[in-house]
Amino acid sequence: MTKDQSAAASERIIIFDTTMRDGEQSPGCSMNLEEKLRIAEYLDEMGVDVMEAGFPIASNGDFEAVTEVSKIVKNAKVAGLSRSGYKDIDRAWEALRHAQQPRIHTFISTSPLHMKHKLQMSPEAVHEAVVDSISHARNLCEDVEWSPEDGTRTERDFLCKCVESAIKAGAATINIPDTVGYTIPDEFADIIGMLRDRVPNIDKAVISVHCHNDLGLAVANTLAAIKAGARQAECTINGIGERAGNASLEEIVMGLRVRHDLMPYENGIVTEKIIGASRLLSSVTGFAVQPNKAIVGANAFAHEAGIHQDGVLKHAGTYEIMTPESVGLLQSSLVLGKHSGRHAFRDKLEQLGFELGDNAVQEAFVRFKALADKKKDVYDEDIIALVEDEITQASEAIKFVSLGIIAGSKGPQQADLELEIDGKVRAIQATGDGPVDATFNAISALMSHTAKLQLYQVHAVTEGTDAQAQVTVRLEEDGKSVNGQGADTDTLVASAKAYIHALNKLIVKRAKTAPEALSA
Repeated sequence: MTKDQSAAASERIIIFDTTMRDGEQSPGCSMNLEEKLRIAEYLDEMGVDVMEAGFPIASNGDFEAVTEVSKIVKNAKVAGLSRSGYKDIDRAWEALRHAQQPRIHTFISTSPLHMKHKLQMSPEAVHEAVVDSISHARNLCEDVEWSPEDGTRTERDFLCKCVESAIKAGAATINIPDTVGYTIPDEFADIIGMLRDRVPNIDKAVISVHCHNDLGLAVANTLAAIKAGARQAECTINGIGERAGNASLEEIVMGLRVRHDLMPYENGIVTEKIIGASRLLSSVTGFAVQPNKAIVGANAFAHEAGIHQDGVLKHAGTYEIMTPESVGLLQSSLVLGKHSGRHAFRDKLEQLGFELGDNAVQEAFVRFKALADKKKDVYDEDIIALVEDEITQASEAIKFVSLGIIAGSKGPQQADLELEIDGKVRAIQATGDGPVDATFNAISALMSHTAKLQLYQVHAVTEGTDAQAQVTVRLEEDGKSVNGQGADTDTLVASAKAYIHALNKLIVKRAKTAPEALSA
């Protein structure tokens, strides 16, 4: 290890998670309050240093989410995003003031393109706004972070000027966002190095980076920036985010861990919780992870080629650069059956990372027994799907009750559906072009809406004809899209649950009205 590497070994990378803010801006990823609280609790246990809970000025829903997350988080700092206006900053502070460690994260665009066409402000006016906004935020909150939106396309002299003034005004963290995913690793590292060389007071602030994945380089850019001196990485679980997404937390953290020889830095993430975080987010958003996704994809530790299988059997290190256990991946195993008791079921839930109250365990146990009667083999994945489906339905205004289907080649296909809507059970009969269409028509008849079906996707949770189906549905209404997910051994029941889940999320989405700029 070189002298420089030895010095760096004691340095810590701050992990800033923005799943609940930037991640939620991904089309279809709207989260309700209860879902955000579940994610916040998990991220806190997982060891993230800062979690950005939302954009308080964006809507009453976002304000409430940041407020409630601030109240429950015990270890991490809680950040709220705001633009440079005093009204934004005041609203952010009002939501954050309950947090044990609050942070106001304020931003303004600094690139020529954004200043001219989006802000319609001169560089001088933008610079003045930087100083004014940070000074105002600093009077409210000790911890202030500032971001020059579209930082990687900002003229370097102006970037240095704004960064120096931001630190002088009280910003303790300077975040350089690659807002549109435009930069490449060498260029980004050069920007970070330039700031360290040219900004005289840069040592008084932590340099942070926030990379988007439009060219598929978000993680590479983040790691290059860390090597160049950045000490905070902004990222999301599963890399979700607007457009092509954000830098993936799991890829950054495991990249630092696996290549500790080249990047000898520490972080506080409990990596064994990574798979749990990925599954939780997929359940909440309805966004399934692609099978070949690094670290958390279903094929990330799968070996089909004969030569690979032979090598792994002889020594796992031949084709695995990390162990499945290091990210919390449990090998699928037959552990429970219809004769298993409640105590064994509770133990298995705890092994899988679920912490449920007595009532929730009992309800899940009843569903497990029903599943075990239908399905010969019950695997860990089945239990995960069952419990996540139970949690999803528990907080919904519209709930599935029952479904009867008449299907076949002769037709007409018919659905007899019962839903519980605001506590009252309502029934309807509808026909359609196939059983799925009939089911969706029945739901629409009970819950009138104008949303269009954009995606209908089915995959099996495990192998075999008796496998649970996990269905994802995407609905779009007035430019707003939401994903819903449902699981059941009956594909049509799973389809109904997924559609209902999406409708419930659409109700939440209707109440959200975003401000003009949600980036940074």
